[in-house]
Amino acid sequence: MFASPMPTTANRIAKNLSRIRQEISDACQRVGRSPDSVEIVAVTKSVDIPAIKNCLKAGLVNLGESRPQQLAERFGQLDEYLHQRHDALQNEVKWHMVGHLQRNKVKQALTAADVIHSVDSLRLAEEISTRAEADERVVDIMLQVNCSQEDQKFGCAVGAATHLGEMICSMRSVRLTGLMTMGPVSEDPEQTRRAFIRLREIFEEMKHDKIGGDGFAHLSMGMSGDYAIAVEEGATIVRIGTALFG
Repeated sequence: MFASPMPTTANRIAKNLSRIRQEISDACQRVGRSPDSVEIVAVTKSVDIPAIKNCLKAGLVNLGESRPQQLAERFGQLDEYLHQRHDALQNEVKWHMVGHLQRNKVKQALTAADVIHSVDSLRLAEEISTRAEADERVVDIMLQVNCSQEDQKFGCAVGAATHLGEMICSMRSVRLTGLMTMGPVSEDPEQTRRAFIRLREIFEEMKHDKIGGDGFAHLSMGMSGDYAIAVEEGATIVRIGTALFG
């Protein structure tokens, strides 16, 4: 008997994406949501450009990176590739900065990022706004909240989120579009769920107080190991790397 051929990267990504979408759909069905309300950001930090191209072929145009330098490099490489092919996807691809961002790396991040998920301080938001204003643009950002209250996690304190959100909304060149958090390092799914519930509660409090206006619409939470729980608790964006490319 001949051994089955090894699946190609493209086939593996397509198969993994089908499974992820089914699990998102199942999670939505459990809580009465539409699967269309959840976007997948493919976190590409551990894969090469050919894998990212296969990601686009599979229909994923939201791409995420954790480091500004790699974000800028990959944006340039992929943009050149799509430009040479006269590919309409060039205007559809959206890059997300999902990792910790230092103020001295903001300029580099803004060369590529359409959305920055990891704004965790007033000074960082001010730097982004200042740089964006110089470029005559408005940048979509999310406020990262440390809902698990782990020392090793970035994010503003739970109690500071609402006030920080109000101050960010007064800035001219950033648009607060939502909140982001990372689940705790835990094997207990209920502990993970509590962190996501807390972010949703903060989001709902801010919506009630009309912070951010109509554009304040997203909960970015859930990664490869916990995205189903995140969707059950209201995630509109899940950030998935290993489960997609592994």
